[in-house]
This record gives sequence, structure tokens and C-alpha cells, in this order.
Amino acid sequence: MRNFIITAACVLFTVNCSFSQAWMTNLEIAQSLASVENKMILMVWEETTKFQYPVFVNDDYGNVVLISNLFEDENVSPLIWENFVPVIVNEYEYSDLYAEIKGKRSQAYIDKFNDDSIKILDVNGNILNVDSNSEDYENISVFIQRYALNTEFLALELSGYRQKKDFYSAYYLASKYLDFSMYLDKSVRRDVIKLSEIYLEEAKAFLDGKSDQKPLTQRVALLKIQYSLINKRPKKVLRLLKKVESESVEANNETFVAFLYYTAYMILDDKSNAEKWDSKISSVNLKKAQKIINLNKN
Repeated sequence: MRNFIITAACVLFTVNCSFSQAWMTNLEIAQSLASVENKMILMVWEETTKFQYPVFVNDDYGNVVLISNLFEDENVSPLIWENFVPVIVNEYEYSDLYAEIKGKRSQAYIDKFNDDSIKILDVNGNILNVDSNSEDYENISVFIQRYALNTEFLALELSGYRQKKDFYSAYYLASKYLDFSMYLDKSVRRDVIKLSEIYLEEAKAFLDGKSDQKPLTQRVALLKIQYSLINKRPKKVLRLLKKVESESVEANNETFVAFLYYTAYMILDDKSNAEKWDSKISSVNLKKAQKIINLNKN
């Protein structure tokens, strides 16, 4: 039996069960299990499992081994179960799932949704690995290293969103995903930021047509500005903040503005201007600011 770098016992099934048998077939149950286990979901369309799906995997000796069919190899199955909740989704669910994202996602996202490649989902069914290359054979070991995220950091916000979808739950989840991205490797950080952007767009949509929502609309705009901090564009942040100030800052958003100004100036080593804002920032946000500053220095 081959020994692979990442080993585990086959969860809920015996080690000798075939991979296709080991996968779940109900997306909702898979989402619930992923929520409990703080895991991402590894999903494919059922039609994909009817054909051979060659993949690579790294063994203990540094070799890259070709597996002729992902859905039949008994050694890969435990690796998947240890790190993800795997699920095969029946084609009849396609229409309902597509209706939920139609007109709300990028073309790249739609293409990934439609193709036969492996999709990594969060517990709400949003795709994480939108930009991963599906033309070449995928390396399962690389998938595990990159996408097997422990989502305990997000557990409260994920739970709140699943219980009630509204502006606040979508916004707080978007913000938490953005914070989460700062602790991840560069190889997956951009993917998580894009996931955050999905929830922020949802939050914004909840405000459409409602009156007297300027404070919340402004808070959405400020979180978008924070993306530019993590993407190492502090000068852009200062330009955008000047625009926000020209339209007047809502009282509830003053500390957020202070945090953004302080962080941008510190990234630029402008301590004189940064000091004007640090007294308005909480100790928690000072720690967050330092994390963003460190990311920009690397």
C-alpha cells in the first residue's frame, strides 16, 4: 500500500470502501457536517464521477504519484475525509443552485460552477477555488495544503449567517473572512478575499431600496477600502478616505475611518499623520492594524 504525506483514518467509513461510496450525496447534510467540523466542502457534480478522473498525490518520498481515478482509489479517500467534507451533487440540483447565483457572480465563478473540476465550497455553498487551473491534473496534496482550512475562526459569523441572512450577518461574515485572509498563506489569501467580497455584495444588496441607510452604506464602502490595505495599496486608501470625508463621516463609522487612516499612514511610514488617529482606535483594532502593516512589509 502506498504511503502518502497526509494520512488519516476514513471518517464514517472503512478504509477499504471505494472513494465514490465514501462521499456524501446530500449537499445540505454536507454543509451541516462541515459547519460542525469547521471544514470546507470538496464537491463534484455526479456526472463527473462516471468517468476516470486522474489526479496527482505526493508520497512520503517526495515523489508525485499519478492516481488513475480519484473516485476509486482507496488511499486517497481517507486524505479527503480528514481534510474536507466530500460530496457528490446530483445534476438535478443544478437548476436550483444556479438560480441562487445567476446575475450575482463573475463569469469566472459561473465557469467554475459549471465545469467538471473539483470545487471547494464554504458551508454556505460559495466556491473558494474559482481561479484554480482545471485544465491540468489536480494535485490532491496541494489541494489539501492550500484549501483545507480550519474555519473555527469564522464559526460564530458562519452560524449567524446560516441562521438568518440579512445585512448584518452578511456584513459581519464578509468582514471576518477579510480578517481570516490575513492569517493565511499568499497562495489562498486572494481566494478568501474574493469570498469575502461575495458576502459584502450580499450585504449591500440587502440595503437596496431602503431609505435612511447612509451609515450602513458607508460602512460597506469602508470595508471595501480595507481590501486595498490588504492588497498593499495604502495610497489608494488615503484617496478614497478623503472622498468619504468630503461627504461627511457618519458618527458610527468614525472609529473605522480612524483605523483605516492610521493603518495606511503606518504602512507608508508616516508616523506623524498616524499619531493623529491612534487615540481613536481600540486595542483590538491596533493589533489588526499591526497585522496588516506586517503583511504590507513582506
